[in-house]
Amino acid sequence: MPGSVSDPSVGCDVAVIGAGCAGLAGAVTASRLGLSVTLLDSSEQVGGQFYRHPPPGLGVARPEALHHDWPSFAQLRERRQAGGIDHRSGHHVWTVTRDSDGLLTTHALAEADGAEPRPVPVRARAVLLATGAYERQLPFPGWTLPGVVGAGGAQAMLKSGLVLPGRRVVVAGSGPLLLAVAASLASAGARVPAVVEASGYLGYARHWRALTANPGKVAEALTYGSALLRHRVLLRPRSAVTRVHGTDRVEAVTVARLDRDWRPVPGTGRRIACDALAVGHGLVPQIELATGLGCATRTAPDGTRALALDVSQESSVPGIWAAGETGGIGGAQLARVEGELAGIAVAARLRGRPALLVSTHARKLRQRRDRLRVFADAMAAAHMPGPGWTDWLDGDTEVCRCEEVTASRVREAVGGYGARDARTVKLLTRAGMGWCQGRVCGTAVACLAAGANGPAMAPSAERRPLAVPVPLGVLGSLDEPEASTGESDSAYEGAGGQAS
Repeated sequence: MPGSVSDPSVGCDVAVIGAGCAGLAGAVTASRLGLSVTLLDSSEQVGGQFYRHPPPGLGVARPEALHHDWPSFAQLRERRQAGGIDHRSGHHVWTVTRDSDGLLTTHALAEADGAEPRPVPVRARAVLLATGAYERQLPFPGWTLPGVVGAGGAQAMLKSGLVLPGRRVVVAGSGPLLLAVAASLASAGARVPAVVEASGYLGYARHWRALTANPGKVAEALTYGSALLRHRVLLRPRSAVTRVHGTDRVEAVTVARLDRDWRPVPGTGRRIACDALAVGHGLVPQIELATGLGCATRTAPDGTRALALDVSQESSVPGIWAAGETGGIGGAQLARVEGELAGIAVAARLRGRPALLVSTHARKLRQRRDRLRVFADAMAAAHMPGPGWTDWLDGDTEVCRCEEVTASRVREAVGGYGARDARTVKLLTRAGMGWCQGRVCGTAVACLAAGANGPAMAPSAERRPLAVPVPLGVLGSLDEPEASTGESDSAYEGAGGQAS
């Protein structure tokens, strides 16, 4: 049974942020080893993005039909329910602070039946970050038309609501997620004319050792490939959607061949009729909470920023562990392994049981983690965007959708005013100051700021005090003995980028 902390002012031994694969595995493991665990997640259901599933009200008989390796998730979910874990759904964590006594406080906003969100602090001796990732988007003319959705967003629509983004859907971008999305959409009844992959799959040949060490991953890819063959989906490697056509919504896309640097090859553009486009160029680790604490980061092989973690999944900040996509994009299987390792490491530290870290089970987990991480790095390198993608843009293409900042304005900031990084471009144009706080446009702005020969990398991690928008009324009530029961200020924090 879970343990209890001796100090009543401490809410729990470990606060786990995120109830996806990594968070569930970490919470279940820590609880099994005697720690009291509070599991916080913004969603109403556990499973994260990967195991997103319909709510019970839809009456879906077989939610597992749209998922790979559902039994592993079902087992974690059952253990969470039986393990005495304090699961708090609908909690949006906006910062983590270290108190004067050395303990950590996780600050969250709790939603309840349409009422104003209320602040919820959770004091803990350790924190496990399992916040997952969000999609990387590279803009192109027409990408703001209705009917253009993220590849992961299309999959989420199908998994959680059994909704298709359209009847004829082109899937485009780069990365292994495209195959899974196309196979799911086709199996659900959508017509998928093509999967348009900007990278070539021959890049995997340079990493044959990683492939042979992970036969399960190869088998998974073959499963998706056979589904595409069965549904007669055309696979177009070394190509990209460079323009979307339509008036009120998507009517067609232009697909062009790319050279090695992702520049469109003149004269190769071809139109494909469709009513929706699912597009994404991989995933970006969601590390805002960690960088706010000062956790060190590293550059992943795909150009994104990920947390720098030690062999036991601990960050550079003592007491802060991380697992899953926060340490680099790697998929659900790797996230579960890292979550379990982190849970063991936290228990070893807090309960004074270092033998847990040198046990046979922990050693095997580390070996499996390392093997899966090598494959993940090979996959990331194979699908890293080339610098020539910026040739897709015309001057009127909106790069920052929130603030309606066009490519010409960003280029003016770079060429006319000497901006050389995303932060300076932001100060000159407001790109990245909107509601998403640069999650959608950050990579694009960083690439444009780097210039024609710059790498296709995410901007450097910035320390921000707020990871998600917070009502000013909540911030103002934090030092009050009791939160006000009246109406809170409706203004939301939208200028975190200005202060960073």
